[in-house]
Amino acid sequence: MQRLNGNVMAKYIFVTGGVVSSLGKGLAASSIGCLLEARGMRVQMMKLDPYINVDPGTMSPFQHGEVFVTDDGAETDLDLGHYERFTNAKLSQANNWTSGRIYLSVIEKERRGDYLGKTIQVIPHITDEIKAAVRAVAEAHSPDVQIVEIGGTVGDIESLPFLEAIRQMGNEEGRENAIFIHVTLVPYIAAAGELKTKPTQHSVRELREIGIAPDILLCRSDRPISADLRRKIALFCNVQERAVISALDLPTIYEVPIAFHEQGLDQLIVEDLKLASQFPTADLNRWRQLVSTIKDPSGGSIKIAIVGKYVELEDSYKSLREALTHAGVANDLRVNVSWIESENLSAEGYETELQDYDGILVPGGFGKRGIPGMLRAIKYARRSGTPYLGICLGMQTACIEFARNACGLRDADSTEFNEQTAFPVIFKLRDLVGVDELGGTMRLGGWDCKLLDGSLAAEVYGGAATVSERHRHRYEFNPEFREVLAKEGMVFSGVSPDGKFIEIIELSRDKHPFFIGCQFHPEYKSKPLAPHPLFVAFVRAAWENRLRSENLEHDVASDRQVEMSERVGIPSEN
Repeated sequence: MQRLNGNVMAKYIFVTGGVVSSLGKGLAASSIGCLLEARGMRVQMMKLDPYINVDPGTMSPFQHGEVFVTDDGAETDLDLGHYERFTNAKLSQANNWTSGRIYLSVIEKERRGDYLGKTIQVIPHITDEIKAAVRAVAEAHSPDVQIVEIGGTVGDIESLPFLEAIRQMGNEEGRENAIFIHVTLVPYIAAAGELKTKPTQHSVRELREIGIAPDILLCRSDRPISADLRRKIALFCNVQERAVISALDLPTIYEVPIAFHEQGLDQLIVEDLKLASQFPTADLNRWRQLVSTIKDPSGGSIKIAIVGKYVELEDSYKSLREALTHAGVANDLRVNVSWIESENLSAEGYETELQDYDGILVPGGFGKRGIPGMLRAIKYARRSGTPYLGICLGMQTACIEFARNACGLRDADSTEFNEQTAFPVIFKLRDLVGVDELGGTMRLGGWDCKLLDGSLAAEVYGGAATVSERHRHRYEFNPEFREVLAKEGMVFSGVSPDGKFIEIIELSRDKHPFFIGCQFHPEYKSKPLAPHPLFVAFVRAAWENRLRSENLEHDVASDRQVEMSERVGIPSEN
C-alpha cells in the first residue's frame, strides 16, 4: 500500500501484557524501538491506557508513578519517558490515549451531532476512535514502524475495547503490516523448584479467544528458560520456538535491547514485517559501550541523597533516577542513590543523617507534607558547601529556606502551604488566580529560559543564551522578593524571555561551589546517549566534593595542619 505522497505505509507492532501487571511492557516496547532504530528505521511510539482518567495528571504518584510531560504540555504515562530515552521518537499528547479521553472525544462528537442520530456503541464507535488515534500518529510522522503498547493486563474488562481495536487493525492492515507481541510471566515456584508455563498458556488463550494470535512471546522470568520449556511454550501457544524470547531480570534496563538482540528478536520482527532486506543489520556499538560504562565505570562512585515526598515508590521519580544514571555515564561514575523521606528528616540529627552524601537533590512535588524536612536538607547543603540541585518544588523550597535563614524573613513561605504568610516568597501562578480546576491547569510543557551571562547556569549549558525546558508547576517565585534575596547573594540566572517567571536560581560561587535550583524538570529531556547538562554538572560537582572530603580525611589522618572544610560542621549563619 502507498500513501498519497508516495511514502510507504507504516507497519505496526502491538505490544500486550498478560498474567500480572508491571511486567515491563513499556521497557519491552522501548527496547524494540531501540533495536529497530539501530537498524536504521524511523520509529514512532504510542501508549493506550485503559483507565477512565482523561490523563494521569491528577493521579497520585503512589498509584501511578511519575507523570511524564512532553514538549507540547501533555501529562502522560511514565512509559513515554522510556520511549523518549530509548528512541528518537518525538512524542506529544497524540502518543498517549486513555479510555477516558477516547470516550470524552466520542461523547463530544455525539453532542455536536456528528453521528447524525445514530446509536453510539463500543463497536464500532469507540473502536473506530481508537483506530483513528493510532493512525493519526502514523499519518503525522510517517514512520517505518509504529509500536503501540496496550496498558493493563489481558483479561481486564476495561482493556477490551483497545484489544478489539487492535484486532481489527491486524485484519485491516494485513499480516505483513501488523504483528502482535505478548509480554507474559513464567514464574518460578519455589516449592516445586521449577518454572511454570501454565500462566503464559492461559494468557495466550485469553488473547486467542478475542481473536488475537501473538506472533512473538516475551517471557519474563527471574532465571533462564530452558530449551525444553521454550519448546513447550511454543507448542501450547502456537508460535515458533525461536519466537519465545526470554526476558530476564538484568542489572540495568539499558541492557534489555542487547539481550533481545542476542536472541534474534529484531531479526524476527523484520522478517515478519518483510523489512529484512531493507534494514538488514543493527548497529549497537554505542549502546554496548553505554551498558559497559553503567555496569563498570572506571572513575569511581558517589552518593546522592534524594530528599522527596514520594520516595516509597521509586517510579514516582523514574526520569530523575535515570537522569542521574545518564550523568554518571557522562562522568564515568557510578551514582548510588539513597531515597530519604522528607517527612522523616527530623529536626534533631539531620546533619548527621546527611553528612556522608556527596550531593543533595530535592525533587518536585505538591502539598505541604514533608516540607520541613526538605528545608532542613537545603539548609544543610547551603551551609556545609554540599552540592545541591533543586527541581521545581526543590527550587521553591530553596528560595523559602534562603529567605528565612539568610535574609531574616523568618515566616517566609509559599501560599501553597500557608495562604496567610506575611512573606509569600512563592505564590500561585498569576495566570491561575481564580482557577480551581486541577486537571491540565498548570504551566505545562516546553518554555524558553534566558540565561544570565557569566552565571553557573550559563556555564552548565555551555554558554547558551537561551534554552528550552519542560515545566509542570502551579506556583512560582514572587518577583517582589527578588531584590531582597539578591542582596544576600542569591543569583537569578534564568528567567522567561518576557521576564515574568524566575526559572533558575543559584548562589554565587564565592558563597557555594554548586547550589542551583530550576523551576522546570530537566529530567524529562535527559537521554542515556545525550545526558542533561544540569545533571552532568551536578554529578561532577558531587565527585569533586567527594575528592575534597577524602583529601581532608587523609590530611587529618596524617596529622597535617589543615583548615577545616565547611562540610565538616555547620557554622553559624552570620
